[in-house]
Amino acid sequence: MHENEEVPVLWYGGDYNPEQWPRETWTEDVRLMRRAGVSVATVGVFSWAKLEPEDGRFDFDWLDDIIGRLHAAGIAVDLATATASPPPWLTRAHPEVLAVTADGRTWSSGSRGHHNPSSAAFRRHADRLVGRLAERYAHHPALIAWHVGNEYGNEAPRDHGPESAAAFRTWLRTRYGSIEAVNEAWGTAFWSQQYASFDEIEPARATPTFPNPAQTLDYERFGSDALRAAYLAEVEILRAANPAIPITTNFMGPFKPADYWAWADDVDFVSDDCYPDPLDPEGHVYAALRRDLMRSLARGKPWVLMEQATSAVNWRATNGAKQPGQMRALSYQALARGADGIMFFQWRQAVRGAEKFHSAMLPYTGTDTRIWREVEQLGHELDGLAHLAGTPVETPRVAILFDWESWWAIEQGAMPAGVDYLGTVTEWYSALYELGVLVDFARATDDLSGYAVVIAVTTAVCSDAAIHGLDDYLRSGGHLVATYGTAILDPTTRLMPGGPLGALASTLGVRVEEVSPRSEAGLGLRDRLGLSGAVEGAVSGEVGTWAEVVHATDAATVAVFGPGDLVGRPAITRRDRAAGVGWYVGAELERSAIAQLLDRVVREAGVEPADLPAGVEVVRRGGVAIAVNHGRSTVELVLRGRDEVTGADVAAVELAPFGVAVVRVDAATGTLPVEVSE
Repeated sequence: MHENEEVPVLWYGGDYNPEQWPRETWTEDVRLMRRAGVSVATVGVFSWAKLEPEDGRFDFDWLDDIIGRLHAAGIAVDLATATASPPPWLTRAHPEVLAVTADGRTWSSGSRGHHNPSSAAFRRHADRLVGRLAERYAHHPALIAWHVGNEYGNEAPRDHGPESAAAFRTWLRTRYGSIEAVNEAWGTAFWSQQYASFDEIEPARATPTFPNPAQTLDYERFGSDALRAAYLAEVEILRAANPAIPITTNFMGPFKPADYWAWADDVDFVSDDCYPDPLDPEGHVYAALRRDLMRSLARGKPWVLMEQATSAVNWRATNGAKQPGQMRALSYQALARGADGIMFFQWRQAVRGAEKFHSAMLPYTGTDTRIWREVEQLGHELDGLAHLAGTPVETPRVAILFDWESWWAIEQGAMPAGVDYLGTVTEWYSALYELGVLVDFARATDDLSGYAVVIAVTTAVCSDAAIHGLDDYLRSGGHLVATYGTAILDPTTRLMPGGPLGALASTLGVRVEEVSPRSEAGLGLRDRLGLSGAVEGAVSGEVGTWAEVVHATDAATVAVFGPGDLVGRPAITRRDRAAGVGWYVGAELERSAIAQLLDRVVREAGVEPADLPAGVEVVRRGGVAIAVNHGRSTVELVLRGRDEVTGADVAAVELAPFGVAVVRVDAATGTLPVEVSE
């Protein structure tokens, strides 16, 4: 992540908050960091009140001291701009900095992230602080990267106060040009909503019934842009001070309030905070999805796992601890899927504040602990794997479309049925994960020609360019799978001209007459109501809430609805077109049915699923195969080559629960599981 070859190329470390501890503790911190193999420390994320205890009075002596100590120990610094939470003196002097909720409540100070990042007073003071930091540290030899803000939008994703209202109006003028164009795009003839001027427009605040869907979608677009603008304001200052230092901010996986496709080009490297629930038996699948999304946002370039937990977190209703080896397994999963850094929140466990029960690299119970031993082990192993830094992950041949605008639109009210967009995407991703198929994420307007299969999962909002791109992909020989709810709205939330799917209907050889949702209460009630609860045919299984009345106008029917109101009607269709194949899925399928379908789709497209035991993943990166067993049973895999951790030649590896193997293999050898041992 840094051109200076003296700086470690694989990051290992975490957030370090020395200001929370007396200086005599700092000496022990640095000594133990060296012992654990820490190469990078993120410093200053929440230090504004310490750096500027009073308006205009700065204190950098303590930061000079700790950065100097870290540098002397050979530990690089990822220096934060400290603007993630304004100090009490700022919100007291400028209460307009505090964020306002959709129902008009103003957040109080005393927590974090309680501000409106678009506030003029906040921006003025934040930019002044960033300028002082840049002036002092932009050329410090310890500096490896700038860390701007923290988890933008996590605490107050949208502000609805007067400053944001004015900014929204400016954003609308730029987007539409005239109030007449806004009225047309928003369909304001409905419910007497027509505007005579921009000054009449308010943010998407609380309303007695359904708000204008187009206005709501535009406010989501504006809100993501507003967060990004705050980030870019700080970037401009840092870039001017020293353009050679890379800049990032920590993403949060598939985080609804921020369209990270728009952000991805504004970071010099993508970084992510990822906290799968240790008590979730599919937590590793959710983590894998996030890793693949980060690699996709980075366009295949390495990224950094900026935060994870060594064990339990503090914010869930039940904060389960990670099992022995689980942290290591998840860390290697990130490395396999493109991470050039394995970082944690945080270095030393806090003993005060809201995060005191959040685990850390150095537990408050000290070094005679399982967590510390695992931290040491991982640090020394990663040091021996530094040659993987910068190397590419094997090229995925399957892509899932991930679209924030569709996420925002499909989860609004007044829709045919409730849809959990991320949950739906996760089901399709999970089926591919279980098949051992590596996945990229993409947009419909991207160049999709390199993928054998592209899956549009409930991609509700489609522009003409998106539809044209998917049609071109199919005509050029791609295998396209489109699911229910795809291309039902244009970018203004207007119903798609010609009906659901728009021009894609002819591409796929189907016509969707209407949406016919099932009951959410279960199959028993569905039976009594006479609603189909299953699909039958080449693919079979239960059906969820969303179902559609589909006509196969120029496509073959692969599966039909079972007994009920839609009995015998097409549920899954297939159409050969030119060299490509188009699939349409008009029902919300359970995962086993999704897996049946995708197994057939990928094989037809020339992608061979890996026959791996449940919970096991094998991903190639930089000439090695990284195998991780997230399951609870010991498994054996054929992996012929050299074990990169032990240096031994191996013909097979045995992976205990949460076991890991890193094997340099001959590309022709493959990865062939031969046995699962209970």
